[in-house]
Amino acid sequence: MPSKISLAQLNHQSPAEFAHHLGGIYEHSPWIPAGICPQRPFADATRLRAALRQSVSDATRAQQLALLLAHPELAGKEAQAGSLTVHSSQEQQGAGLVNLSAAEQAEIADLNRAYRKKFGFPFIIAVRHHTKSSILSEFRRRAAGSDLDQELQTCLEQVHEIAHLRLEALLGAHVG
Repeated sequence: MPSKISLAQLNHQSPAEFAHHLGGIYEHSPWIPAGICPQRPFADATRLRAALRQSVSDATRAQQLALLLAHPELAGKEAQAGSLTVHSSQEQQGAGLVNLSAAEQAEIADLNRAYRKKFGFPFIIAVRHHTKSSILSEFRRRAAGSDLDQELQTCLEQVHEIAHLRLEALLGAHVG
């Protein structure tokens, strides 16, 4: 995990440093913090969070899909290969998605395939708010019942929640 940094420090960094420090907030999507850099200084972390969210909302659908595609599958090939980002690795490990039984691994692999085939992007959920059991339950529910536009919005909201939790960890403070 990157070391903690204050909002004041972020506000006074070069654009490259700013984007670097916030680069892990939205998985493999440095265009999001880079796009809000000119809006500095941010009066508080809540405004920073709102600017990040707005950047995603203002993005094209293609950019939003690219953001979703930048996320790894749960307990997928990236996890098995050890190539997850530090954030994703810690989040999936914390949710119990590292030491799965063979049956759980097979079910998640099947769900990942079916979900990606149906929607074209990976299933995304803020795993820090869930247990392994609740993740599987939500995975099954969303894979079975959502339509594409609804699921796209659900995944974007989950991405924002992941980013919110990561921003709090980076700043070492509550972000409203």
